[in-house]
Amino acid sequence: MEGRIADNLKKAGWSLGYVSAIDSSGRTIWIADAHRDDGQRFVVHADEKLTAFVELEAVIPSRSFSF
Repeated sequence: MEGRIADNLKKAGWSLGYVSAIDSSGRTIWIADAHRDDGQRFVVHADEKLTAFVELEAVIPSRSFSF
């Protein structure tokens, strides 16, 4: 599913990145980032990679996905 979300974002002109990190409690968290040449940028974090991508898709305005 991450692939579908990433593909949709890329088709809409977004560049993506993601990374896992260890928080201060020793838990693994995922950080996902989407940005465009027009200066828009969204960053989210979650306990699971899929959740990070779903949250990223949710915070980006839906008008960004009109092809």
